[in-house]
Amino acid sequence: MDLNSANTKKLIVVLSIVVPVLVAILYILPKNFEVGREVLYLPMLNAILNGSTFIILILAVRAIKNKKVELHQKLMTSALILSILFLLSYVTYHALTESTSFGGEGFVKGLYLFILLTHIVLSAAVVPLVLVTFSRALAQKFDKHKKIARITLPIWLYVTFTGVVVYLMISPYY
Repeated sequence: MDLNSANTKKLIVVLSIVVPVLVAILYILPKNFEVGREVLYLPMLNAILNGSTFIILILAVRAIKNKKVELHQKLMTSALILSILFLLSYVTYHALTESTSFGGEGFVKGLYLFILLTHIVLSAAVVPLVLVTFSRALAQKFDKHKKIARITLPIWLYVTFTGVVVYLMISPYY
């Protein structure tokens, strides 16, 4: 995959716009569905996928620092696959069910809203960053890959970690 390819750039732009817009639309669509119990487990699955991605990202960094390039590649591919599975599960859940309101008050509610807001904003931002970072690795442009990975990694880690935190904070209100 060549990052300079017009098709690759178009795909990254399209996905970077479509994914956040799709997620935003899910919140305003009416939900008139009868859902089975299994759908109610998707938030927990999402937290597991986010937590697993977080751990894999940490392991991938350790692998590349130890010059274990093949292991790094496998771990990063796994992180991408888990993130895609998360997105599919997240979209499914929010397409079928109403949003859950946080029931806490005071400082805890403010903290929750801060974490949630930063999580949402950075979730949208990480999509193009991950796609560009991956495309540079696939194109074997490792100098450019390393440059953007230094930006992508901390954001991706934050998003996956705060995804778990948001779940833990809101889970009593499901």
